Amino acid sequence: MVLAIVLTGAADEKKPATKDARSVALPKPNPPKGPESYRVKFVTSCGDFVVEVTRKWSPLGADRFHEAVTGGFYDECRFFRVVPNFIVQFGINGDPAVQRRWRRANLKDDRPTGHSNLKSTVTFATAGPNTRTTQLFVNLKDNAFLDKLGFTPFGKVVSGIETVQKINAEYGEKAQQGAIQAEGNKYLKAEFPRMDYIKTARVVKPKAKKAAK
Repeated sequence: MVLAIVLTGAADEKKPATKDARSVALPKPNPPKGPESYRVKFVTSCGDFVVEVTRKWSPLGADRFHEAVTGGFYDECRFFRVVPNFIVQFGINGDPAVQRRWRRANLKDDRPTGHSNLKSTVTFATAGPNTRTTQLFVNLKDNAFLDKLGFTPFGKVVSGIETVQKINAEYGEKAQQGAIQAEGNKYLKAEFPRMDYIKTARVVKPKAKKAAK
């Protein structure tokens, strides 16, 4: 396969930061430092899943993800590329005006830290060196061959991987990234009406452990 992973709640959840794509926060020149570890709950059209981020795996990637999530960027984003037994990809904002601003906010690559693209890990898609922006993918199986190609995981799905695995795959790789960038969700809703999507993505507090009796 030719690699093409490229760019072209609970009560303790924080309240939604945005109501529509027009109010999504814009990226800073350098993403602010995020927590050393945090969790993000994705509420989607086919169920929920939770990603646990470990900053030391990929510091800049973890910081950018935190910046995007807290800014409401991923709300209403579609899972526009689903390749069974490989990856689920998402992260193009439904509002082209918002997407244009974030698309220019490239991150420098993080140095590999030895963490592999194993099943359930979450990684930024790229278009070459130092081109990470907002697009992400979840590995549906162990894809260790991606490690040597510069793909550095920053987190892992720790709850709800079965939800990720059932994301609608009927459209495969048919959605054209150029059209998504130009027309946003208007294009995706018209051409791929059953495409699953993210309703909200929010940083959540981990559940407190019960004290031992």
